[in-house]
Amino acid sequence: MFCELRIDNFAIIDNLELTFEPGLIIFTGETGAGKSIIIDAVETLLGGRAESSMVRSGAKRAYIEATFNISPQVRDFIYPILQNNDLLDDPDFLTLAREIRTNGRNIARVNGRTVNTGLLRQIGERLVDVHGQSEHLSLLHVRQHQNLLDRYAGVEDIFQSYSDVFHQLEGVHRALSELRRSESESARLTDLLKYQINEIEASRLQPGEEEELRAERTRLANAESLASLAQSALQSLDEGTPEAPSTIDLFGNVVDVVNDLFRTDTSLSVIKEVSQDIFEKLNDLAGELRSYSENIEFNPGRLDQVEERLNLIINLKRKYGDSISDIIAFAEQAHQQLETIINAEEKITELEAHQNRLLTELGEIGWELSLKRQRASEQLQSELENKLGELQMPGARFQVSLTHKPDLRGVPTPDGRRLSYNFSGIDHIEFLITPNPGEGLKPLVKIASGGETSRFMLAIKNVLARADNIPILIFDEIDQGIGGRVGAVVGQKLWHLARFHQVLCITHLPQLAAFGDQHFQVRKGIQNDRTITFVENLYGEARLHELALMLGEVSKGTLQSAQEMLATTIKISEGSHN
Repeated sequence: MFCELRIDNFAIIDNLELTFEPGLIIFTGETGAGKSIIIDAVETLLGGRAESSMVRSGAKRAYIEATFNISPQVRDFIYPILQNNDLLDDPDFLTLAREIRTNGRNIARVNGRTVNTGLLRQIGERLVDVHGQSEHLSLLHVRQHQNLLDRYAGVEDIFQSYSDVFHQLEGVHRALSELRRSESESARLTDLLKYQINEIEASRLQPGEEEELRAERTRLANAESLASLAQSALQSLDEGTPEAPSTIDLFGNVVDVVNDLFRTDTSLSVIKEVSQDIFEKLNDLAGELRSYSENIEFNPGRLDQVEERLNLIINLKRKYGDSISDIIAFAEQAHQQLETIINAEEKITELEAHQNRLLTELGEIGWELSLKRQRASEQLQSELENKLGELQMPGARFQVSLTHKPDLRGVPTPDGRRLSYNFSGIDHIEFLITPNPGEGLKPLVKIASGGETSRFMLAIKNVLARADNIPILIFDEIDQGIGGRVGAVVGQKLWHLARFHQVLCITHLPQLAAFGDQHFQVRKGIQNDRTITFVENLYGEARLHELALMLGEVSKGTLQSAQEMLATTIKISEGSHN
């Protein structure tokens, strides 16, 4: 529900901060005071068109911000959007904002973060229905009609069963399409896969082989240089010359001297151990160099073999992957694809049988779902026409258009037909209405606007109160063309609707306004030679005075009438609770 609304520099609104309560919220005031401007600001906030002309004269920007409490009923619809766009902060509250600048730029924000207008509109549509001089009403979207009818009919369980089978069937369709596409190319693809597999397997590649071959090629190509360097190191280390003794011989003398020192001064034990350790390591190093030198291979034939093997690996990498691991993985995948092709005919037959079973099951569930929808449609039609009669539209007629489309590839139904289907069932559902006797039924989206439309929306919202999951409803000019007696009926309907939703309503009828749980007076005034809008939350005597003023000049008679209206609404409210 709406918690707070802040509007700055929007049209004739200078600065306005409103705090809302649950239930029915009424706005009253003289024509032109700014009541509809508040609704326009809300529509703009929810992603409506923003123009620089909306900015109050003399200001650089207009700013609108609202805080909403996210009720459990709408969390399933709102949370995924917020989570997918990294916008979910406080799980119980949501803040939307819109800034309009005189240079034409406007900025939308959700929980303080900038978003595009489309995302703001997507969130707004799940929070608020505005019905008034400009439409922002979910009921005008045909796609909502099936959802509302299903919630009214209470078919959530059977619809879930239908949805489960539908998604299974979609999976089978995808698998069949893939297999059939593979089958049509099977001859060419089979030869290609066999060639690729044989080429890779014949190479007998081993992980890490390429690195080992490259290292071996380097040794073979530089064998003469390596042998010369190893011999030079070995000569200096162990062999020496008559003119230059070897390093090991020289260091052997060092060891002998240190041993002599230790015999005299035993504190040199560490030096004795270090010198002995170095001497032993020098001998080990000489052994390793000698072994390396003896094993250096002068083998041009082997070098050619290594080069040939590396060229083979390079060629396979160019075809099948960036590494030996990729090439091996490609072969495994090719094996699986070949097996799929070989077994495709058998799998296609199996999947076709499964598809037919699922189609039959889907047709049975879809038919049962359709029957429940039809029964609910008849009840909804009767209930809604009664509500329209109470709202002084006795000649209005309502009908749920529930049609089927033949399709030879559709689901079989118990009456022997095959019908088109989609994720929502076998029915195409649309609400039809005719406001006046003698006129044909038309789609809801095409009926006339104004008070007549508002009353129809009010009637359908009342009937579908529990089914409709939009938490906030706004009605502007709902009392257009109706008198006080019907106004009281409309007020009662709005009050009832507000038990399930938060309802904001602009009205000129005191009989309707008396039903408000919260009452705001909107008036226009002059401040610093500028026209601005003032809004006051009315209580007690102030509210009674406003209702009397709506009846005419404030007098003892109009005050008494206002008091009687409030008493009547309290009595009706208490009766509804009972």
